[in-house]
Amino acid sequence: MKYPEKVSKHIVRWRDEYLERSKMQGLVVGVSGGIDSALTSTLCAETGRSLICIEMPIHQDKNQVSRSKNHIEWLKEKYSNVSSTLINLDNTFDSFVDSIPKVKSLENDLSLANTRSRLRMITLYYFSALNKFIVAGTGNKVEDFGIGFYTKYGDGGVDISPIADLLKSDVYNLAKFYNINDEIIKAEPTDGLWNDNRNDEDQIGASYKELERSMEIADKTDQNLSDREKDVLKIYKSLNSSNRHKMLPIPVCKIPKDYLR
Repeated sequence: MKYPEKVSKHIVRWRDEYLERSKMQGLVVGVSGGIDSALTSTLCAETGRSLICIEMPIHQDKNQVSRSKNHIEWLKEKYSNVSSTLINLDNTFDSFVDSIPKVKSLENDLSLANTRSRLRMITLYYFSALNKFIVAGTGNKVEDFGIGFYTKYGDGGVDISPIADLLKSDVYNLAKFYNINDEIIKAEPTDGLWNDNRNDEDQIGASYKELERSMEIADKTDQNLSDREKDVLKIYKSLNSSNRHKMLPIPVCKIPKDYLR
């Protein structure tokens, strides 16, 4: 990143202007202990507007919980406009699991992982409505517009996406610019939706660095690629295609005007 200070000021100003236009009172961010939510919450705090950081563990790994708590405490010490709330969703999730049919399949496991994300979205919007705040998303460019690595109407259900034009490498650079805790910067990226604590690379089959390279070359021809680059490009194109429905506006059935009037 060439100018991290300019990038951060641009995002903070953009977000502040959005709040001004929307007539809303502040911001809500879900903090997971990962680098994307850490950077997003820091940039939200930089606006000077009221910010609620919400922890929403669902049978979470203790290291994720610890990183989340440490980051929020760091924010509170640095910014007077930050408050926080802990909403433990263990029982809520378990109650849902107990109420649905018992199915053993990969599709069921994925559906339940996405359910965790959607329960968090519901929680964020409860506090959003309660306080007349807006929900700030934490997705980066690789996830949101590259491979669609997020849950539709889960962590993808937000009001604004302040870091969605930043590659994952940009996120790391800005996090270092703000001196965000090393334990977060060094932690393996994970969506925190699985009981086995698998990380993002386990699920995707490629690192963010590799995916960024694929995004860069996806539309180019006559390339001299290594076997690994070819494999990752195939992964990237497959996910970009299969998750395209998440990235595009919801299809609307257009009725011929002469049918209606």
